[in-house]
Amino acid sequence: MGAGKVLVLYNYSQTLVKGEPKDILAERGVVACAQAVARALREAGYTVEIVAFSTDIEASLAPYPPREWVVFNLGEGLEGRLFEEARIAWALEAMGYRFTGSSGEAIALSTNKAKTKVVLEKAGVPTPPWKLIRDPAEIDGWQPDSPIIVKPVSEDASIGIGPEAVITNTSQLKERVAYILNRYRQAALAEKFIAGREFNVSLWGKEPEVLPLAEVDFSAFANPLERIVSFAAKWEPESFEYKNTPVLCPAPVEPELKERIEEIARKAWFAVGCRGYARVDIRVDQGGNPYVVEVNCNPDLSPDAGFYRAARAAGYTYSEMVLRILRMALEDV
Repeated sequence: MGAGKVLVLYNYSQTLVKGEPKDILAERGVVACAQAVARALREAGYTVEIVAFSTDIEASLAPYPPREWVVFNLGEGLEGRLFEEARIAWALEAMGYRFTGSSGEAIALSTNKAKTKVVLEKAGVPTPPWKLIRDPAEIDGWQPDSPIIVKPVSEDASIGIGPEAVITNTSQLKERVAYILNRYRQAALAEKFIAGREFNVSLWGKEPEVLPLAEVDFSAFANPLERIVSFAAKWEPESFEYKNTPVLCPAPVEPELKERIEEIARKAWFAVGCRGYARVDIRVDQGGNPYVVEVNCNPDLSPDAGFYRAARAAGYTYSEMVLRILRMALEDV
């Protein structure tokens, strides 16, 4: 195996098959990440090729024999199609490549929020009560007794999540579910909204090691129902949400709560089957009870993204982080 040769693999989409036009911002975010990863690897002495595929991953990788190349996998799918990220990992495995990050099975599971919640519940991991809604008619007779957040069941990067996602009555619920069904062509996940603090927990390695906790600062939002990490907060730099959701890392958190959050994040890692590196998003209610709301198998590794923020707080440079993730793939962690 030629461990000195690395393919930095990512997808590039010109259009989307579903969703909002602005969702392309999340798709394009991977380009700068790929360049930063490639630069770090070249500086460390690796032979690096950046492969941006927009159609067929098999054809794109044909010039690079798996016995000579390891793949730094930043692939997230094509044109917003469902479960493309998992298919990329499955294809890499089938073609015989070693690659960074999680397996196709783990990615597929974590991408489907409903299936993830079933697995978390079976493993004893606390996650908010939820309901999968495939048709607005399923809502008839259901009156929410607390605020609910409604999300597309199989999207990440806060796609489909804005201030309208948190609802308080049946009319709003029907409207939001219809929007997701029509715009994102998938079922809607309605779960109890945990009004409280939000932590991002970055983990890596076989055990795994938990990096310093990060907390989203929602203090600029007086209304607790607006305290969410929306699409705008992640991808629209000129928006109020983006400018007013700073992240504190290391988070100012009490030792007992920190220990509980880390324990839950590790259990979520193993329940989903994460590998290499991952991020677990946890909300903590007013009573100090943590709930897992998201498991992200291959989180963004951009220099300004959350995973590196946590790695930097642990004392790693960007290059050191990239190299450690690559070594995990070479060691088949």
